[in-house]
Amino acid sequence: MSVVRTRGPVPVVLLAGFLGAGKTTVLNHLLRSGSGLRIGVVVNDFGAVSIDALLVSGAVDGAVTLGNGCICCTTDADSLETVMGELVKPAAGLDVVVIEASGLAEPAALVRMVTAAHTDRILYGGLIYLVDAEQFDDTRARHPQIGHHIALADLVLVNKTDRVSADRAASVHETIRGCNASAAVLSTTHGVLDPAMLIDLPDTVADDGPRQLELSDLLAEEHAEHDHADADHAHLHDGYQSVDFATAAPLHPRALAALLERPPVGVYRVKGVVFFDAPGHRGRYVVHGVGGHINVTVSRWAADEQPTTQLTVIGAGVDVDEVRAALEATVAGDRSTDRQSMLAITRYQQQGRRAS
Repeated sequence: MSVVRTRGPVPVVLLAGFLGAGKTTVLNHLLRSGSGLRIGVVVNDFGAVSIDALLVSGAVDGAVTLGNGCICCTTDADSLETVMGELVKPAAGLDVVVIEASGLAEPAALVRMVTAAHTDRILYGGLIYLVDAEQFDDTRARHPQIGHHIALADLVLVNKTDRVSADRAASVHETIRGCNASAAVLSTTHGVLDPAMLIDLPDTVADDGPRQLELSDLLAEEHAEHDHADADHAHLHDGYQSVDFATAAPLHPRALAALLERPPVGVYRVKGVVFFDAPGHRGRYVVHGVGGHINVTVSRWAADEQPTTQLTVIGAGVDVDEVRAALEATVAGDRSTDRQSMLAITRYQQQGRRAS
């Protein structure tokens, strides 16, 4: 089965959380998800990442190449930007890079480092913060700075919810909302996070005949057997929502900028292709928004391509009707679009700028 890789910048996702929250479990699940993604994982203690020996094909200078095409690296804060730069090079062939914040730096410092990286190959993919539902109150009492970390997050994973009552889980969610009123909040067990929440999965084509079974096939089969063996195991897609929006009508740049800068509560990502009807700005705009960090690129429409808008909003705990209304409100309608109004979008053509 061949995989068609996406081109362009590589999303860099930050994974943070207090010791024991489940970061390593999330990393291992992503590596074994059978999604077809080639993942770069940067950790400060590789020995803590319990990757099955069958996956490892070689290791050089702290970088380990895995049998499923993924890469793991060990690093410290001083060398992080250098490692990121190497991992996002086209030759590495990675789809996403995940950085474990523990032991490297404070989440805020990591966000600044990623968004200020001196390469247009890096696309900020968001800050994911894990909390242990069972130990949350005790941990926050001993380490009150966790509240500040949660406030920075674009996605909060409430892990180990299988160990607490429904009322206890609801209390944790309420406390998180008190720290961060707009982030996507997702309950998880065993660190199971659908990679489609973070990045578009690679397109695939059908098998073209008999072939030798690959390691990635075995991993996918093992993952599927695990999911179906547990009758109480929730489907991965149950925890988040995806809302699609398409229109042939041009959008208004200021209205779209407002949506990207202040998305509805629970929205994690906004992405898609956009058409504007403004003099000198009728190109093919690709927009990507995560937590107020917005990236815009523009190119020409293909000769046989009809200018149109196709947007997708991904989040957890969102009000779908509210999201649809917000998307529909971006259509220009009777509002005129000129070069001045386009500044609301073109200001984000510089890589990694955050809404101000």
